Amino acid sequence: MFDVYKLPVFDKRAKKLLSSQEFAEVDGVIEQLKENPLIGRPLSYSFLREKRIGNNRIYFLVYERVAIVLLVSLSDKKSQQETIDEIKNDLDEYREYAKRLSNT
Repeated sequence: MFDVYKLPVFDKRAKKLLSSQEFAEVDGVIEQLKENPLIGRPLSYSFLREKRIGNNRIYFLVYERVAIVLLVSLSDKKSQQETIDEIKNDLDEYREYAKRLSNT
């Protein structure tokens, strides 16, 4: 079983982009990720993945060694590539954050 964490930027974007119904769907995705962290579509790396909710995409990172999934961002189709590029630029920072979480 994996632990799933949402970054503050994820919550901020979710409140901005998602309807109340889609926001509720996020909880279902979190439950799926706890059991199977490799749902969704891989993006460039097997550990960087996306899952669609309506017209939006949830982006998450899977750290199998420490059994952690980080929900890092969310975007609509229009800003998809920009969001993916931002995530790729911050991969080292996210990895360190996951390590800190695993030590608590």
